[in-house]
Amino acid sequence: MEIVSDIWVNWFEGEENGYNVCEFYEWRKHDFIELLDQIPLVKVETALFNYIENDLQDLPEELLKEIRNHGVICKNNQREIIEYCLIATDGERCIATDTLGYSVPIRKSRLIPRQEQLILQKAGKMDVEAFLVPNIRSHQKEYHMLSLHPKWMVGLTRKERQLKQLLFMALDQLHASGNVEEIRYWYTEWYPTKYEESRHMSFEEAWNGLVSGIQRGWSDKHSDVCERMIKGQSYFEKLWELEKGSKVQ
Repeated sequence: MEIVSDIWVNWFEGEENGYNVCEFYEWRKHDFIELLDQIPLVKVETALFNYIENDLQDLPEELLKEIRNHGVICKNNQREIIEYCLIATDGERCIATDTLGYSVPIRKSRLIPRQEQLILQKAGKMDVEAFLVPNIRSHQKEYHMLSLHPKWMVGLTRKERQLKQLLFMALDQLHASGNVEEIRYWYTEWYPTKYEESRHMSFEEAWNGLVSGIQRGWSDKHSDVCERMIKGQSYFEKLWELEKGSKVQ
C-alpha cells in the first residue's frame, strides 16, 4: 500500500456496474466532485479489481483493516478522516472507492487522466497484494432488466446509458402489469410491419421479441419509444427531463 495525495474524485453512489462510473470526459458540473488530501493506493489481483468495480459486495476484511483511517479530506479548513477509502488498481486500470464507513464500495470514481497515468506508473513498481474473497473466481454477477449487461451499453454516451436504463425501468413495469394487449401494442410500435403477427402472440412471445430488439444500441427510435412509454408517470418523466437537459462540463 502507498499513500497518494491531492486526488480529484467524482463520486457515483450505489452503482454496481462499472459502466455507470463515468470517465472524466463525461463528468458534469452538478456531479459530486471533491478533492481528497490523501488516499491509500493498493495493487490488487484483477479478479478483485473487477469485483470492486462491478459489484456491491463486502470488501475483504484484511483490505479494510489495511486502509482504515488512511484517507483524509479537508473541509472548512479541517482535516476529516475517511474510514474506508482507497484507489484500487490491477496495474492496467484504477478506480477510487469509499465505503461510507461500511464494508461495501458504495461510492466509486474514475480519476482525471493525468492522475490516472501517475497512479499506473506507481502501480508498475508495486507488488500485487492478495486478499481472500471466498469463491471470487467462480463469482458470476447476475444481470437483469434493472442491471443491464455491459454488452448492451458498449459505445453509448452517458446520456444514452441513463436513458436506456430509464427505458428498461419502464419495460420492467410493463412486464409486471402482465397486460397482453399492452405488450402487443408496444411490440408493434417497435416492429410496425409485424402488426398481424403480433395479434397471435402470447404475452411472453411479444415481450421477448420487444426486449430482443430494444436491448441493442440506442437510437432516435429508442428515445421516441421511451418518451411515450413513460408519459403520465411523473417520476419517470422527471428523470427524463433531468437527463435530456444534462450537459458535460
